[in-house]
Amino acid sequence: VTTDIPEGLSRARSIMAEPDYMDCDSDEIVKPKKLLNPVKSSRNHQDLHRELLMNQKRGLAPQNKPELQKVMENRKREQVLKAQKEEQEAHKKRSDLEIELMKRRETLEQLELEQHKNEEEQENTPEFVKMKSNLRRTKQEVDGQERTT
Repeated sequence: VTTDIPEGLSRARSIMAEPDYMDCDSDEIVKPKKLLNPVKSSRNHQDLHRELLMNQKRGLAPQNKPELQKVMENRKREQVLKAQKEEQEAHKKRSDLEIELMKRRETLEQLELEQHKNEEEQENTPEFVKMKSNLRRTKQEVDGQERTT
């Protein structure tokens, strides 16, 4: 019997015993079939597999992080949340003095912003408008001095 079988396969077949149903092609013998895996044949599994393949093609494959990295990220997240909670509690527990100081600081900042805006407006105004306002001011000062004397 000469067949075109590679040496590796022929050696393996010479070691292993061949089943009896391979020799005869009778219809009476039931030939074994490969069993279907119920997990792979389920619709959910097929959909999930298809989605994973599509994501992998797009480059959106799920990141398989090591367990240590996951734990460290969770710890860091918890620390940040804890710090935020402590900060919020600190804001809640302010004394009356701190509240008054905060109000004063806010009013001073608003006044500084208004002064800054006024200075910018004065810088942006034309020269003749500045001169006119100066003349009005000097005239009012002169009129005020004449009335007092």
